[in-house]
Amino acid sequence: QVQLVESGGGLVQAGGSLRLSCADSGRTPSSSAMGWFRQAPGKEREFVAAIDWSGDSTYYADSLKGRFTISRDNAKNTVYLQMNDLKAEDTAVYYCAADNDPFGAHIMGGPTPALRYAVDYWGKGTLVIVST
Repeated sequence: QVQLVESGGGLVQAGGSLRLSCADSGRTPSSSAMGWFRQAPGKEREFVAAIDWSGDSTYYADSLKGRFTISRDNAKNTVYLQMNDLKAEDTAVYYCAADNDPFGAHIMGGPTPALRYAVDYWGKGTLVIVST
């Protein structure tokens, strides 16, 4: 059974950095596209970043390019989200997602919301709070 477990969230000051991790258990080796989404209080869930199974292709929300970096270590079945220069508006619950399509990262990062969120697995989320 697939289980996505996020970690690395917490409280950080504006301008600081955090690295989130998502461990993908239940499948070895990982052959899924992986992604990060977030949901701020009172707002809808939004796409953050995605990466294909090989790590060769990555996709980002336009507003986050340059500050966030997604990567993966398939040997550890883990995907990471490095977040730099954090801002108060980055405060949210961050969710890891996995799609059985190994090249599904472009769909997560694509323009069609119905497809973007139609991933196969979700983690339970990790809370990031950015203080000013």
